Amino acid sequence: MTDTATNTITGRSVPLAEGLFTWPSESPRLLGSRCEQCGTMTFPTHYGCPRCSSDQMTTVELGTRGTVWTWTSQEFPPPPPYAGPADFQPYFVGYVELPDELIVETYLTGYDDRQPEIGDDVELRIIPFNVRDDNGESVTVVTYAFAPARTGDQ
Repeated sequence: MTDTATNTITGRSVPLAEGLFTWPSESPRLLGSRCEQCGTMTFPTHYGCPRCSSDQMTTVELGTRGTVWTWTSQEFPPPPPYAGPADFQPYFVGYVELPDELIVETYLTGYDDRQPEIGDDVELRIIPFNVRDDNGESVTVVTYAFAPARTGDQ
């Protein structure tokens, strides 16, 4: 499995999508919504509550640490029009529970030497990948992922 958790981001980078997380930021956070009517939390942000239909949603910064709720591995490249590298590397995806908030679907990184385990302590990481824009220029795009929590960090 490819470990992108230790990649550093240098130069200009753009987020995969606006409004998913604070960027640029020294301490990035995922952005979700909280319903002012019933307290339901969502990720990504929503304009209306999926539980009570209220339009009183407030953008909130979500926690950066959680636990692996469940996971699986992607062992083969997606079907065409897959535009990734020719040397496809399997990777992990899963759901991470952010305490007292919600469960987030995410890419799991930093597991080169082992598979994730349900209950693993993980923390938010912002990871880069390179793409080509319409002019053929390389662009660094950043997205969120969760990786095993570093020991001693709280």
